[in-house]
Amino acid sequence: MSMSMMMMWPRDASSVEGVKLERDSAARVWRFAKPYRPQVVGFLTTVVVQAVLGLVPAILFGRIIDDAIPNQDRRLLAIFAGAIVGAALLSGIVGLYERYWSSRIGEGVIYDLRVALFDHVQRLPLAFFTRTQTGTLTNRLNNDVIGAQRALTTTLGTVVSNVITLATTLIAMFAIEWRLTLLALILTPFFVYPYRRIGQIQQAITRESMELNAAMNSTMTERFNVSGALLVKLFGRGDDELSLFRDRAVRVRDIGIRSALFTRGFMTALSLLGAMGTALVYGLGGLFAINGTFSVGELAAMGLLVGRIYMPLTGLTNARIDVLSALVSFDRVFEVLDSPSPLVDADDAVDLTEPEGRIEFRDVTFRYPRSDELIVAGLETPSSTNGVDESSLAPILDGVDFTIEPGQLVAVVGPSGAGKTTLTSLVPRLYDVTGGAVLVDGHDVRSLTQDSLREAIGVVVQDPHLFHESIGDNLRYAKPDATDAELIDVCAAAQILDVVRALPAGFDTVVGERGYRMSGGEKQRLSIARMLLKDPAMVILDEATSHLDSENEALVQEALAKALAGRSAVVIAHRLSTITQADQILVIDDGRLVERGVHDDLLAAGGLYADLYHRLVRDES
Repeated sequence: MSMSMMMMWPRDASSVEGVKLERDSAARVWRFAKPYRPQVVGFLTTVVVQAVLGLVPAILFGRIIDDAIPNQDRRLLAIFAGAIVGAALLSGIVGLYERYWSSRIGEGVIYDLRVALFDHVQRLPLAFFTRTQTGTLTNRLNNDVIGAQRALTTTLGTVVSNVITLATTLIAMFAIEWRLTLLALILTPFFVYPYRRIGQIQQAITRESMELNAAMNSTMTERFNVSGALLVKLFGRGDDELSLFRDRAVRVRDIGIRSALFTRGFMTALSLLGAMGTALVYGLGGLFAINGTFSVGELAAMGLLVGRIYMPLTGLTNARIDVLSALVSFDRVFEVLDSPSPLVDADDAVDLTEPEGRIEFRDVTFRYPRSDELIVAGLETPSSTNGVDESSLAPILDGVDFTIEPGQLVAVVGPSGAGKTTLTSLVPRLYDVTGGAVLVDGHDVRSLTQDSLREAIGVVVQDPHLFHESIGDNLRYAKPDATDAELIDVCAAAQILDVVRALPAGFDTVVGERGYRMSGGEKQRLSIARMLLKDPAMVILDEATSHLDSENEALVQEALAKALAGRSAVVIAHRLSTITQADQILVIDDGRLVERGVHDDLLAAGGLYADLYHRLVRDES
C-alpha cells in the first residue's frame, strides 16, 4: 500500500474506541464469507506471491554486480536481466489475478449484503419506518456495506501484504547483513511515531471535511427537491441560499487545500527520513565494502531492500484499527439484519383464496409498539419519544367489536386522533393487534400469509404516493402485466383518462418526485385507478376524495359505486355524500366504538355522530 493511499484513508481511532476483537464477530464474518472462501484463498495466495516476487529485482541486481560484471559473464548477465523482467511480468500477471479475486469477493459481498438488507428492511413493520432516520438507514445500506466489503478485500489484503512483505524483506536482509538490518530497524520509530501523531491531525481535518461536505450536500438535497425549490422561489430567497451555499463551499475548498498541503508536507518528510535510512545503509555498508567484509552487490541489494521495510511498518502501525473498523462495519450491518420483525408469517400460515370480504373485529385492543421494540440502535429519530414513558400510554384502540359483511360499504367517522386510520391499518396487518383478533373471511389475519392477505385488499390514502416514474409504470405497480386497454378502462372509471390523454406523452409521462407534476386531485384519481387495476375483494378508502372538487367527486363517487359493487369497503371520510350512503356507520371516539348504525338512526339519536354531521353540514354549506 502506497503512502498516498494511506493518507487518503486516515485511520480514525475514535470510531473503534472501546471496541474489542470479538471471536464471535470474526467467526460470523468468516461464516458469512463462506461462499467466497475459495476466492479468498486465491486472493491471499496472489498477495503472498507478489510480496515474494518483489524481492527478486533487488537480489538479482546484487548478483549482477558481484557475479556477472566482474567475471564479464554475458550469459549470466542476460539470465539475471531476463529473470528481473520475467519477475516483473509475472508480478503484473499475478496482480491482475489479485484484482480479479478482489473484485469478485468485494462486489459479491456488496451484492449479498445489499440484497439481504433491502429484503429484511422492507419486511420490517411500518412503525419501524415512522421512528427511523431515513438518511441513517440509507447510510447503513451504503457506507457500512462498503466498509464490510473493504474488510474482506482492501483491509485483509493490505495487512497480509504488509506482513508478508516485511517478513520476507527482513529475512532477505538478515541473510545478507544483519548489522545493516538492525541499523535500518533503529530508524523505524522515526517513521511510526510521526505517522501516528500526524495521522490524528489528518483524521480531524478529514472528519471536518466530511461534515462540511455533508452539510453542503444536505443543503442541495433540501433545496433541489420540489418542495424546497418551491419554498425558496415563493419567499424570494434565491440570493440568500446562494450566499449560504457559497459560504459552505468556501470552507470545503479551504479545508481541501489544507489537507492537500498537509499530506504533501508529511509525505515529503517521510521521503526525507527514507532517504536518511538509505544513506545510512549505504554509508556503513560502503565502509564494510571498503574493508572487504561486504560486497558491492550485497550493498546495492541492501539499498534496494531497505525501502521495502518502512512502508509496511508504517501501514501495520494502525493494523488493529483497520481490522476493528472493518469489523465495526460488519457489526453495524448485522445489527440491522438481526433486528427482529414481529410481522412474520406463521409456520402454518395459509393463503387467503377466493376472498369474500367479510371483516370482523373481536374485542380489538391496540397500542403502537414502543421504540425499544422496533428501533435499531443508532437509527432512531431523536424526537421519537420526547422523553415520554411509553409504557404508561393508553391504547389507541380499546375493545372494538364490529362485523362488515361482504359487499357492505362501511363509513368510519370520529374526531381527529380517535383511531380511525389505525383501525383500518389492522386489516391488511400493517400492525398486529395487542389484544383480541381481526378476522377476514373467518381467518385470523395472523394465520394468513401477508402476501395473499394484502393481495385481496386495495387501499387509497389521503396523500397517495407516486414513484418518480411514468403514469403507466405507477399504475402497473398494482398489476405488472396489465395491458394498455386495462389501463384505459381503470383510468376512465376513475375519471382521469382525459387528463392522461391530454398530456404530450400520455401514459409515458413521468409524474415527477412524489407525483408533484400532478395536482392533488389528479394524484388521488390515479391512486384510485391503481386500486381498481388491482381488482381487490376489499377496499379501504382513507379520505380518498378529500382533494376533489364537487364535480370530480361526484364523478369518482359514481365510478367507485360501480367498482365497489360486491366488494367490502371501509371508508374514512368527512364528505357527507360518502357517509350518508353507507350501509353501516361506525363512530370512533378516543379509541372506542361509541355508536354504530345507519345515517338516519344515528342522526335521530342525537349523539356524537349528530354533532359531527351538523359540523360537516356547516363546513360544506
